[in-house]
Amino acid sequence: MKYSVVVDPTPFYLADQSEPERDLFTYAYHINIVNVGETPVQLLSRHWIITDANGHVEEVKGEGVIGKQPTLAPGESFQYTSGTQFKTPVGTMHGSYTFVAADGTRFDAPIPRFTCSAKRVLH
Repeated sequence: MKYSVVVDPTPFYLADQSEPERDLFTYAYHINIVNVGETPVQLLSRHWIITDANGHVEEVKGEGVIGKQPTLAPGESFQYTSGTQFKTPVGTMHGSYTFVAADGTRFDAPIPRFTCSAKRVLH
């Protein structure tokens, strides 16, 4: 495939930064982005859809990730860690990254849905 990016998310509950008694649950998530296509690509923007256990949905859009717009040659990867907070002990995140290929073609790479859960809630 000429344009193809794989996104692999891994969430982590941050108990030391959470305050369950105040309905504040903090998570970090590590993202690994791999260019599995045939042409260099640059990450331009992100679009996250964040849903808590009460069904409250928040959308986050912006340029790049953690202040960067990395360019990945075929086979290269980029990793970063960021975070979010929920008012419920469980929530989900998914979305997409918009890339531009070296030839000017724009495309979106899906961010698969993943669950953020305080360890004591799901086993």
